[in-house]
Amino acid sequence: MAFKRYESNSAIRRARRVRARVKAQNRVRLSVFRSARHVYAQLIDDQNGKTLVTASSLEAAIKDGGNKGGAEAVGKLLGERAVKAGVTEVAFDRGRFPYHGRVQALAEGARSAGLKF
Repeated sequence: MAFKRYESNSAIRRARRVRARVKAQNRVRLSVFRSARHVYAQLIDDQNGKTLVTASSLEAAIKDGGNKGGAEAVGKLLGERAVKAGVTEVAFDRGRFPYHGRVQALAEGARSAGLKF
């Protein structure tokens, strides 16, 4: 049996559905990706096609790694960088991931740093 990647199943459809709703808000998009070990987040300006700010659990400033504590630290770091860049309101793009666990911790960290969803 051939190995099927997630792009061919419901995960990619779910991500496209979430992203379509987020892009309809015409705000800067906070996109989240989580792998088995790490968490990555970036602020994307879809109108200009540019990434404004990034943060991940791979950075030296994040000590907890990719667990919930690390995800919250990534959210705080991203929020601080976003406020410094002049971005305060964002649309949260969770992609194919449920709003639970590390994704939720990242969102709460970003909110505590001053971002409004």
